[in-house]
Amino acid sequence: MAVAFYYDMTSCIGCKACQMACKDKNDLGIGTLYRHVEGYEVGNYPSPGIFYMSSSCNHCGAPACMAACASGAIYQNDEGVVLIDAELCDGCGACVTACPYGAPKVLADKGIAGKCDTCVGIRANGNQPQCVAACPMRALDFGELTEMMAKYPEAVTLDKIAVMPESATVPATLVTPKKIVSADATQKFF
Repeated sequence: MAVAFYYDMTSCIGCKACQMACKDKNDLGIGTLYRHVEGYEVGNYPSPGIFYMSSSCNHCGAPACMAACASGAIYQNDEGVVLIDAELCDGCGACVTACPYGAPKVLADKGIAGKCDTCVGIRANGNQPQCVAACPMRALDFGELTEMMAKYPEAVTLDKIAVMPESATVPATLVTPKKIVSADATQKFF
C-alpha cells in the first residue's frame, strides 16, 4: 500500500493555513517549514495569472533522501511514508542535499533532520493530517494512492507539472493543475 497527498491548485487561494497548521503541530522554529505555500505569477500586466503551490514531503516511491542517508535513519513504513528515526539520525544533512524537492530540513536546535511524516500519530486516531484538516478551501486531501487517483482522475503526478524538477524519485503527490491563460492568449499548464 502507498499513500499520497492530493493538492488542487484550482481551489487554493494561497492563505497558508496548511503551512501554519503544520508549523504549529510540529513546533517548528523560525524559518523552518515542512509544508510551504508559494505563489507564482505568470503572464503580463494587466492580466497576469496567479497560482499557488502547497508542497511538503512527497513520500516518494524511490526516495533520494533515503538512498543518501548513511546512518540508515530514513526508512519507509508499510504505507510508504518516508520517516526519520531520530535515534539514528546524525544530522549530517545528506538527505537535505539529495532531495530534489527540499523536503528534509536539518533542525539546528536538535542536531537532527526532520520532515513531514503525514501526521502518522494523528492519522492513527482516524484523523486527517493537520494540513489537510486546516485547509478552508479543501484543496488538500490525503489517502491511499490508488484511491486518490480514482477520486481525482484529472490529477497528475507532481513530477509532471512545470514548477517542480523532473525526478526519478517517483513522488506520491497528485496535483490538479491550474490552467493559466496569459495576456497574449497562449495557454500554459501548471
